[in-house]
Amino acid sequence: MPSKFQISQTQAGEAHVLALDGFLDAHTAPQFEKAIEAAVAAGHLRLIVDCARLTYISSAGLGVFMSFLEEIREQGGDLKVAALDENVYSVFEVLGFPALLDIQPTVKAAAARFTGA
Repeated sequence: MPSKFQISQTQAGEAHVLALDGFLDAHTAPQFEKAIEAAVAAGHLRLIVDCARLTYISSAGLGVFMSFLEEIREQGGDLKVAALDENVYSVFEVLGFPALLDIQPTVKAAAARFTGA
């Protein structure tokens, strides 16, 4: 059975928001990867990944974050994570991601980190 997963895109101030919904795993990670690639190719280097509706993440999903983080930062941008569910956050925490990524409680808080507000 395919995993339920969707990505919607919006803007939050100067940041481009990728809102994830459902399960981010080995089957759906390529969809997330393509969305980030397209956003970066379109010149969006201030990215927020809104995880408010993300219910599960696997190592494959986490790998997508890591595969783009350095590239985006080398181009003068950043990738921030917002609104992690407690269970999803625990996966990030076990793997040390809070030390690598700027994780904020809301999209608004993440967007404010780009403006220094």
